[in-house]
Formats: sequence, structure tokens, C-alpha cells
Amino acid sequence: MVAMQDNVRTGICMLLAVAVTVSLFLFMQYLISGGPGLGDKGESPPGIRFGPIDLDEDLNVKNREVPKKPPPPKDPPPPPKMNVQNMDRVVTPMPNMNMPKLDVPVSGSGPFLGAFGAGDANSEGDIIPLVRIQPQYPRRAAIAKIEGYVTVEFTITESGTVTDPSVVDSKPPRVFDREAIRAILKWKFKPRVIDGQAVARRATQTLEFKLADT
Repeated sequence: MVAMQDNVRTGICMLLAVAVTVSLFLFMQYLISGGPGLGDKGESPPGIRFGPIDLDEDLNVKNREVPKKPPPPKDPPPPPKMNVQNMDRVVTPMPNMNMPKLDVPVSGSGPFLGAFGAGDANSEGDIIPLVRIQPQYPRRAAIAKIEGYVTVEFTITESGTVTDPSVVDSKPPRVFDREAIRAILKWKFKPRVIDGQAVARRATQTLEFKLADT
């Protein structure tokens, strides 16, 4: 009995499913076809016209003419002549000024600048510094009020620059050595000339470190 009822229910469900499927299919076909009367050919929207265009036979054609070139401008009148007076050039002779030769040694000015030595220790006496750079006074030595000197040996190249510096004497030792080396490397000397040819040479220079009087 129960099995028969299940078969009946199954059959009813299948019939309903087939009916729904057929209905949906017919409804979709109705939508695709556009409904009754919608499948006919519609009119073109206003403003849009397909096909050949009828041109008006009385269309006026305007011929464009090239404008004539303007006449060239007239030549401007010549400028008026100006009477320029001849001015005499006055040359003022420069007075002859006999300037004395100044040979003032550069000394330290301040607690952080060192002083240069009085001269060269070499016996030749022909070492002429052209550029001198003051060494910086070490801060610790300045605070402790320490003074001294450094004697540096170096090479003067053919161009007058300084290379290969080394400390040969210093007092107190290793206090002013670094600043003396830094300064001497920036010096420039007049190179030695032998038979018209510049040659390198070794030289020494003493740099004194003294505090300014307060």
C-alpha cells in the first residue's frame, strides 16, 4: 500500500516537472520572438536616414579668391645727422711709486694656529716657499698651553709641490707632528733649476707652535 502511494506521488511529480519545463520553454520562445506584433519590421528612429541623399540643384558654390599681397612698406627716412664734437683723450701718467720690498714672516694669530719656523735648516739657503699654509694648533695642546716645534724633511718636486714628508725632530714628541705634516703637504716651493731643467730635491723646514700672548 505504501509502495503504491510512493509510485503515485512520483508520477505526479514527474508530470508537474514536465508541465513546468514545457511552460518555461514556451515562455522563453515568446520572449525571443518579441511577442505578437513586435517581430514586424520597425521604423527607423527619427533623425537617421538610410539611402542616397538628395542634393539641392540650386546649391550655391562660393569661389574663394586669394587675397592680394599688401604693398611693401615705404623706406623710413634717414636719421638726422648729429654733430659730434671731437673730444680729446686725456692720458694721465701714472706716478712712479717705489714700493719697498716687504719680507714679513707669517706668525700664528690665535690659540689654534701654529707659527712657521725662522728659516730652513739646509746649508744651501735657496729654498724659497711660494705658498705657506699655517698649521692648526691642536686643541688639547692649546688648552694645556703647550708650545713646541716640529722639523719636517720632505721632497720638493720639479713642479714645486711637497711629497714624502717625515718628522725628523719634534718637541714635545708626537704632539704637533700630525698638524705639521698636514700643513707642509699644502706648501709650494720654488723648484731647483740646474742647467735650465727643474729637478727634485730633499729639504727640511721647522714649524714652530707658539700661543699668542693674551
